[in-house]
Amino acid sequence: MTVEEVFALRNQGRVEDAYEAAREVYAVDKGPYASTAMFWTAVDVLKLRANEDRVDEAKKILMALERLLNNCKDGNGWMHSAVEKCRKLLERGSNRAALLTEGPRHLQLGIWGEEVAADYLREKGYVILERDWHSKHRDIDIVCTKDDMVVFVEVKTRCSRDFADPLQSVNYKKQQNLLRAINHYIHYRKNYDTWRFDVITVVGEYGCADPEISHIEDFSLL
Repeated sequence: MTVEEVFALRNQGRVEDAYEAAREVYAVDKGPYASTAMFWTAVDVLKLRANEDRVDEAKKILMALERLLNNCKDGNGWMHSAVEKCRKLLERGSNRAALLTEGPRHLQLGIWGEEVAADYLREKGYVILERDWHSKHRDIDIVCTKDDMVVFVEVKTRCSRDFADPLQSVNYKKQQNLLRAINHYIHYRKNYDTWRFDVITVVGEYGCADPEISHIEDFSLL
């Protein structure tokens, strides 16, 4: 396995495979190129672990990233920026967990709905890459992959359908913001040729065991 092959796996979205391959290379080569491959694949896996609520593992990976910085060339500062973003990701996860138990009721409902949607997607075989990905003032609730397709997911949660269907809130203005955020994400990652946009609606009282889940695949934007 070579560093080039590691990055090829990463570009294919095979995060776990790229990480394991990088670990094999790094075990015998601590040079700057192998260290760089190890660093970026570890960043990807940290995000996965954080999004899977495997916080302790994510924190250990963050510590390893901080050590790896000493062996990597970071002339443009991207690696230091990535470490800072990883810290903020873990902080957001902690804040989300706190809001889920102590926040205002409407925030609890929204966060709970996103957790329900994330669990649903994992059960269907999706690999979650990002949660609450932000682009300026726009955000994408969930970014995941399945069968070489990257899927951007908007989650809408309501207690009931008495007043309005949650799908109605994905209106024209919301679609504009989502499309801008998706385009920014694709430009940022630079490796997604095939993608689609889905909407998941979750209807039920906060914390109920059997919420109504509707998954609309390939929802048309604009």
